[in-house]
Amino acid sequence: MTASVPDLGRQQLAIVDVPALIDNGPISLFQKMIMLLTAAAVVVDGFDVQAIGFVAPAIIRAWGADRLALGLVFSASVFGLLVGSFVLSMLADRIGRRPVLIGSLMFIGVCMLGTTLTRTVSELLLLRFVTGLGLGGVMANSMALVAEYSPARKRVTMMTWVSCGFTIGAVGGGLASAALIPWGGWKAVFIFGGIPPLLIGAAMLPLLPESIQFQVTRRRDSDRIARWLMRIAPDVKVGPGTRYVVHEKSHDGVPIAELFRSGRAMTTVLLWGINFANLLNLYFLSNWLPALLADAGFSVSAATLIGTALQVGGVIGTFLMGPLIDRFGFYRILLPSFLVAVFAIGAIGQLEHWPALFIIAVLTSGFCVIGGQPAINALSATVYPTAIRATGVGWSLGVGRIGAMMGPAIAGQLIRLQWSNGDIFFAAAVPALFACGMLYCMSQTGRMPSVATSVRAVGH
Repeated sequence: MTASVPDLGRQQLAIVDVPALIDNGPISLFQKMIMLLTAAAVVVDGFDVQAIGFVAPAIIRAWGADRLALGLVFSASVFGLLVGSFVLSMLADRIGRRPVLIGSLMFIGVCMLGTTLTRTVSELLLLRFVTGLGLGGVMANSMALVAEYSPARKRVTMMTWVSCGFTIGAVGGGLASAALIPWGGWKAVFIFGGIPPLLIGAAMLPLLPESIQFQVTRRRDSDRIARWLMRIAPDVKVGPGTRYVVHEKSHDGVPIAELFRSGRAMTTVLLWGINFANLLNLYFLSNWLPALLADAGFSVSAATLIGTALQVGGVIGTFLMGPLIDRFGFYRILLPSFLVAVFAIGAIGQLEHWPALFIIAVLTSGFCVIGGQPAINALSATVYPTAIRATGVGWSLGVGRIGAMMGPAIAGQLIRLQWSNGDIFFAAAVPALFACGMLYCMSQTGRMPSVATSVRAVGH
């Protein structure tokens, strides 16, 4: 149900098709501001998730803490992220993306500043778990907002580029830790990291809108919808009698149940499996690659630089995959990427004596695995309609984070069993192979989109 309007500047529209208006128009300064704000939120997410790893050596020295106990702190943070992803994504599909995202950022800022008051490992463990709960509300809601304010022709590009903020935040956490710890100790890192989420959340209060499509499906205030819509397309004339439509169903039930209805059950299970396999691989490689190389005889500095090359490959992959997917579709880009990852990861353990080929294998692995994760997030946001989009992304990431917790643990067990590096990296290639298989199966369900799909029109 759309309105055909030859001259938008001279008449008031009776019906506004919100997705069509966004898809067919240019990307306004207002939309770019939304992308910038959500990207800043994702940078905070990346900074905080990685910060505890960077300050761990300083905490061990300051407290004389046991390494095993600190490992539990790392796990607590990831477990908090998992729970937060599950709970806050469903809450966002009930009350809106905007309040959950802003509330999560404010909560994260307070928790990071509060971390400086901890005095024992037990207190740190508890606060990292609580902080993780807030972090679980950032990525899913950022992706949902970006998806719902991006034109279809640029949607995946915008989502993957915003997702790149996570890697930028992680790198920033390393640089900030290196500069701040010698000056002010480990607490300075959390003070530095606690202020930006508070400032970003405060900036979002007047600047960040709620998703227009979410407001229409939830039949929210028409005046507010009109106000935000005019920021996107000032030439569109709307009034009290204007009816707003999106081509999706409104769901009043439990959001998680909707992930398995209307023929979405198989797609949901496969998406969870793809996230699980890729995040298992991502954390497997990110956490253990430098250590395995050091054990193989590389110097600490060389092992660190090679680990950085993995992240560099991920950044390159993130920036290139989005435009490629917008042009060729998810299946044609992700399936070959995961297939290449199988061979690249397996080759890492075989090419240690051929430096050039070795670096290429590491960069390629980062390109495919780390660069592929934002594309998987974009796929999750594209598959699900507005009413359950945050839940779809949040639960996919939540299940994926179970893989993130298992990856480093599996690697540690293989090392205890005295597997060779060659065998360990062969094992690391297996999840990428599973991701290929699940992606192929998903393509056979008929729900492998290149742009967001529609169901039927609902109005406001």
